[in-house]
Amino acid sequence: MSNRFVFPSFRAEPAKSAPEPASPPQVEALVPIVETPDSNAGERPALLEQKVRLHGKIIDEFNLAFIDKMSREELVRNISNYVSDFVVAERIVLNQKELAEFTEEIIDEMKGLGPLEPLLKDNTVSDILVNTHKLVYVERFGQLEETNVRFKDEAHLLRIIAKIVAAVGRRVDESSPTVDARLADGSRVNVVVRPIAVDGPLMSIRKFSKRPYSMERLLEIGSIKPQIVDLLTAAVRGRISVVVSGGTGSGKTTMLNALSACISPKERLITIEDSAELQLQQPHVGRMETRPPNAEGKGEIRQRELVKNALRMRPDRIIIGECRGEEAFDMLQAMNTGHEGSMTTIHANTPRDAIRRLEQMVGMSSVAMSQQSIRQQLATAIQVVIQLQRLSDGKRRLVSVSEITGMEGDVVQMQEIFRFVREGVAPDGSVIGSFRATGIRPAFLAQLKPMGFDLPASHFDSTRPL
Repeated sequence: MSNRFVFPSFRAEPAKSAPEPASPPQVEALVPIVETPDSNAGERPALLEQKVRLHGKIIDEFNLAFIDKMSREELVRNISNYVSDFVVAERIVLNQKELAEFTEEIIDEMKGLGPLEPLLKDNTVSDILVNTHKLVYVERFGQLEETNVRFKDEAHLLRIIAKIVAAVGRRVDESSPTVDARLADGSRVNVVVRPIAVDGPLMSIRKFSKRPYSMERLLEIGSIKPQIVDLLTAAVRGRISVVVSGGTGSGKTTMLNALSACISPKERLITIEDSAELQLQQPHVGRMETRPPNAEGKGEIRQRELVKNALRMRPDRIIIGECRGEEAFDMLQAMNTGHEGSMTTIHANTPRDAIRRLEQMVGMSSVAMSQQSIRQQLATAIQVVIQLQRLSDGKRRLVSVSEITGMEGDVVQMQEIFRFVREGVAPDGSVIGSFRATGIRPAFLAQLKPMGFDLPASHFDSTRPL
């Protein structure tokens, strides 16, 4: 059993008269308290607030530019006593081991991303939104909330931004004021600086999930139902090409990761992204990432070039993180020439909108094609469109599964298989609704049956909720 110590300090409540400054703790003044076996300074949520407060004091009182140049050993010598005095003043209950761990964490954060580090380590935070150096918001459980995290000034925030983008070989400045990047753990970062950002730098961080999403986890959180899981699993294993559609923050990448878990480990996958963030769980994955132009405007590598190159790499499937432009034409060509089962995501509000957007993107390519030819390519290449939505209560749900059945005249024919029906709003603001089948059995199940994939008719019963 080890001892926990309470350092003598001020009262937690403000006193009537100002207390004298706390002196460094003396060993004989320590009061031992029994430590529980599971105590760990790094895992105690109460310390997050203390870390944020300590960061505020450090950025006010230390020369941050000088700190960036210091070695870790020099930083330990300069910060340790300061952290000890803070622990005394704030009456934080820590034993000697925990005090050392707390100090190490603070130093890690100072050498890392500064004030953002506590938020990056907080597993309840899914998004970090920096609105200039004065204001930082986070998203927890689908809801935005303001934090007391701040930066010393704009220069401090720009140093953190420069550290992030330099790590992935990118840059951001007045001549190139926007950039997409990623953190070492895979978290997605978008940065906008002056003159585009009028009031100062803006940065958004979509945190990387340390626990990869699977269909089972989506079931746990109520984003999907077992009958829909069975259909999508059969579709992916049967090499049906899928497009995941939805608005910003609706969970498209999460769904793509979950779908990819259904792919056989014997297949070779090639992924193409602007910022590598997919968490594919197969052993045979080749990852490629676009590259922006350099300071001279040269060296840019676009998604379209990567898709063309991927076709020479003997892939079984190609997965594009997000279709945004002319690479849609090459993606459709790949799906139509032996790479069935490929997948991508697209920003759209409905399955029909997703098809329209893909049609527009194909039209952006340099290949001259009539509108009917483009639609025929779409109808033969893509068979399933999954629509996701972030609801008003902040929860992300699958709201539709649609099948593309072919062409009728010059119109792409679609039929909805499953949908989420909203039924109201609870007193706490959460959306009330249920998943329902439309009663239509997907046509592609007929081609999957010889492969051993079949689903009972009860999965598509429209007379009751799923």
